[in-house]
Amino acid sequence: MFLADAAALRGSDVVILDGDEGRHAAVVRRIAPGEVVELTDGAGQLARCVVVGATKQGLTCEVQQRVDVPEPRPRVVVAQAIPKGDRGETAVETMTEVGVDEIVPWAAQRCMVRWTGERGDKALRRWRSTAREAAKQSRRAWLPSVADPVPTAVLAARAAAAARTVVLHEEATAPLAAVDLPDDGDILLVVGPEGGVAPDELDQLAAAGAVVARLGPTVLRTSTAGTVAAGIVLAKTARWA
Repeated sequence: MFLADAAALRGSDVVILDGDEGRHAAVVRRIAPGEVVELTDGAGQLARCVVVGATKQGLTCEVQQRVDVPEPRPRVVVAQAIPKGDRGETAVETMTEVGVDEIVPWAAQRCMVRWTGERGDKALRRWRSTAREAAKQSRRAWLPSVADPVPTAVLAARAAAAARTVVLHEEATAPLAAVDLPDDGDILLVVGPEGGVAPDELDQLAAAGAVVARLGPTVLRTSTAGTVAAGIVLAKTARWA
């Protein structure tokens, strides 16, 4: 799947895929005339096309079918505590692949990494690029968003506004699979850092209406917990029915 201009997808039966996307398709992927490709604007427009021309600058695609994909409901949002190294990108990639709609980098108290200055800007750009590429690989018509990083106070406000907020915690007694979920609105899953969610953070989130739940009998790394939790939630909704 490749990203294309929304107006071009909507307005013409012939779409020119150029720029970085077009060059990648033609030069790296070596897509040739006669092959079928899918184009999306990342906001629900999907076009299935036949390639009728290819140069080093991109592809000329003839639209065979247009599909308007409804925005998924309920929305699944994961607040991901910022991990060290490339574990954050691993988390973003796999959460995107399973269907998470928004990823919120969380500057939790016990995070070992702090996104400040150019370092923080660069890390955020990597997360957003990872989400974009993973969405194309998994053929999503709706690209997930990666929000600006938030402190706990802002996350608590989001928790209060969500239809359901669940904090994943290894000491919780109730399993995530048993939590009642809404049919609409945001389901916010909060994934803590390797050192765990601090007690006062847990209190803030609970005061905002969050419930606490565990994933299972084992303790997962922060980079995998969000993906597993999202899979459990999606399997309980109509989105995976």
